[in-house]
Parts: sequence; structure tokens; C-alpha cells
Amino acid sequence: MPKLKSHSGAKKRFHKTASGKWTHARAGRRHLLIEMSSKRGRHLRRSAVHKKSSAEAKMLKAYLPYD
Repeated sequence: MPKLKSHSGAKKRFHKTASGKWTHARAGRRHLLIEMSSKRGRHLRRSAVHKKSSAEAKMLKAYLPYD
């Protein structure tokens, strides 16, 4: 059976933690930051996490078969 290709966009955006969860950077930190409250900007710095059992995690498993 041939090797599977990883999804190039997913490779750049998602990372797997040691416990098997998926993390990614939050959206909304590129422009129009003056109007954003400081509290909102601080919360967007933190990465978001998908549980292993979520629907997104199942999609990511197909997108990134070797991670």
C-alpha cells in the first residue's frame, strides 16, 4: 500500500501534544487590533485544544496520518 500524503495546510496549523490532543493558534490576531479589548487580545494568545474524542480530532487524524 502506498504512503499517505499529509494535508499541507493542516501540517502548518495543528500540532499534537504529548497526551494526544490537538492544539492550534486562535484566529483574530492579524489586524484591527486597536478596537479589540486588551482582555480579548490576551485570551487569543493562548492556543486552543481539541479533545481526542471530538469530531475535529477525527478529521485531523485523517489529514495527518503520521503525526
